[in-house]
Amino acid sequence: MSLRKIRIRPARRTTSIDRGQEFEDGFQLLSQAITEIFRKNAKSLSYEVLYRTTYNLTLHQFGEKLYDGVTDVIARHLESIAQDIIVPAFSDSSGGVDAGAAFLKTVKRVWDDFTTGMDMIQKVLNYLDEKLPKLNKPRVIDMGHNLFRDKIVRSDKYPIQSQLVTAMLHQIDLERQGEVIERGAIKSIVGMLCALEDITTKESVYVVDFESKYLETSEAFYQVESETLTSTYDAPEFMRKVENRLNEEYERTVHCLALSSEPKVRAIVEKQLITNNLHAVIEMKNSGLNSMLAADKFEDLSRMYKLFSRVPAGLNEMRTAVSKYIVHLGAEINNSVHADLPTSSSKPKGPSDKAAPPSIQTANRWVEQILDLQEKFDRILERAARKDKSFQTAFNEAFEQFINENSKSPEFISLYIDENLKKGLKGKSEDEVDVVLDKTITLFRFLRDKDVFERYYKQHLAKRLLFNRSVSDDAERGMLQKLKRECGYQFTNKLEGMFNDMRLSSEMNGQFKEFADQSTTNKLSMDATVTVLTSTFWPMNLSASPKCVLPPEALQTCKSFEQFYFGRHSGRVLTWQPQMGFADLAAYFSGSKKKHTLNVSTYSMVVLLLFNDTDVLRFDEIASRTQIPEHDLKRTLQSLSCAKYKVLLKEAKGRDVNTNDIFTYNANFAANLARIKIQTVASKVETEGERKVTQDKVDEERKHQIEAAIVRIMKDRKLMEHNLLVAEVTKQLSQRFMPSPLMVKKRIEALIDREYLERSAEDRRAYKYVA
Repeated sequence: MSLRKIRIRPARRTTSIDRGQEFEDGFQLLSQAITEIFRKNAKSLSYEVLYRTTYNLTLHQFGEKLYDGVTDVIARHLESIAQDIIVPAFSDSSGGVDAGAAFLKTVKRVWDDFTTGMDMIQKVLNYLDEKLPKLNKPRVIDMGHNLFRDKIVRSDKYPIQSQLVTAMLHQIDLERQGEVIERGAIKSIVGMLCALEDITTKESVYVVDFESKYLETSEAFYQVESETLTSTYDAPEFMRKVENRLNEEYERTVHCLALSSEPKVRAIVEKQLITNNLHAVIEMKNSGLNSMLAADKFEDLSRMYKLFSRVPAGLNEMRTAVSKYIVHLGAEINNSVHADLPTSSSKPKGPSDKAAPPSIQTANRWVEQILDLQEKFDRILERAARKDKSFQTAFNEAFEQFINENSKSPEFISLYIDENLKKGLKGKSEDEVDVVLDKTITLFRFLRDKDVFERYYKQHLAKRLLFNRSVSDDAERGMLQKLKRECGYQFTNKLEGMFNDMRLSSEMNGQFKEFADQSTTNKLSMDATVTVLTSTFWPMNLSASPKCVLPPEALQTCKSFEQFYFGRHSGRVLTWQPQMGFADLAAYFSGSKKKHTLNVSTYSMVVLLLFNDTDVLRFDEIASRTQIPEHDLKRTLQSLSCAKYKVLLKEAKGRDVNTNDIFTYNANFAANLARIKIQTVASKVETEGERKVTQDKVDEERKHQIEAAIVRIMKDRKLMEHNLLVAEVTKQLSQRFMPSPLMVKKRIEALIDREYLERSAEDRRAYKYVA
């Protein structure tokens, strides 16, 4: 086998290629292609050739040089566009709606053509575009946007930026003045500006170049608008204009501008039109807040609430103004009823079956006006203030303020309840009764001195129970339950004791009747009903019996009942209270020639029975024979001789009864009614003197309550500083009344004197409990 000798030859050298020329040729091709793309002749180009050229140049390390060259080509194109197309469109770009819109459309067309061309260029340079992050260069599209920003929008040769912003602002200003503009033109320019980035702030050119100017002009516009609206329109129309402006700005932002501008321009409108005009709108003469409240303009009030809720201080100003208005109305109600009340020197007038005494009418009118006022503002709260809790609190505080400014408010509320529980609820359903009682409980909540109300309520309740004037036991007990829920068991303990006395007395009277019927020595000549009262439950002084000489028949009945009662209860004391009783008398008058039944007080019964023996009696004779206290006797004789039913005649003219008056039996008395009720004259609302006595009694009770609270607290805490003790006592007693710090301090000193407390040796401002 022969071996052939192999010869290895050196590799053949290839012909050297001029890379510089290759770049020049490739760039020339791409540069012409870019120019044709911007001229909209892209159909004649071969994208495969262009892409391969870009690929080769980038692969041969000419990427950065190619990128810079393309940048120069695009920059020159944009400069020519600025000079040839945009600058000629400057003429009168802010002269009117059409001129401004034409300029904006020109810029929009240039931008659209440019972005379309850049999309094609990016596809041609796609391979280079992917390598740009490694070269630390912006992507092709970003480079194009930067060039458009610098050569067109922020051109240093032509004032395109100011022309563009001015045209946009002018279009917006025209629309604010009521002109119809082409919103699409502005919207497209806004989109262009949002796509361009400011190299310094990294914000969009829209924010840096346009939005700041837009907000400045908006503030200036609405500053003038604010002055125009407040001087031209009333409050309701002003608020409608403001509401329209807010809606217009929102719609303009949505359809024309960037959404990021909406809260900024809204804040300007709210500041200039609402915040700066809060007081002006509220206090506008004949149309401001007070006028809206007076006329129940719920729609306008609701609009005010909605607008004012947009600014920080708005609702607070509105709440304050409404509260002042409520207090003002309350003060007017207080002043009007005080003018109608009798003074301490006024003489009580006779009763009338047709109308309540003026003082009762005044008290009822005061409560009804307050309830009407509260109902009015409840509707405002629901329909205008969206049941805002802060408004409800402000309303309640205003009602509490003016209600407690009326020193008679506890008595008035108690009188109103008294009138309703006596006759006002007659014929009403349970639900209607409950509504009335709930309304009065609402007013009761506003009272600070609930213990004063309790005293008056006990007095009125006692009269209703003793004289059988309640229209419904269920309503009475329903009211008691409501008071119990509001203030607790302690508040209604004595009231419940009064009801219990009435129940036990009713059962006892049945037993007494059986006792009298079965007795051979205690046969009664008259029917009698006796109510036994526990002295600690009832508001009147039951420890002493007023002087009164009862007729023999009544005395016999009293003795018979005492025998019956003491036979069942040992160790108890009965004290008769004739001033609290009433009686039915059978009477015959020759004038009417028929019998009448007179329903009168026990005192009136005693006086009238004297005239069975004589027709004429002097005042001093009546006083001597009956022993009735002079004040009560005058009221009794006044009701019998000066009221509607004059069963006695007084010789002296006038309604006042004097100690030298002479009274005659009225034989000619006539009336159509068979049963006649003669009420004793009484002033339904206390005089100033009576009120002072009541207040003194309340103050005395408060002393004991404050001392009890102090001892209760100190027994638990053992050691306590003065201010903390006063605060805790006030907190515990606030449900019944608001004790003053001075009053608490005096009770502390009294307890120290009685050795319940002592001052701490370490701190003289602190107290120790002495066990």
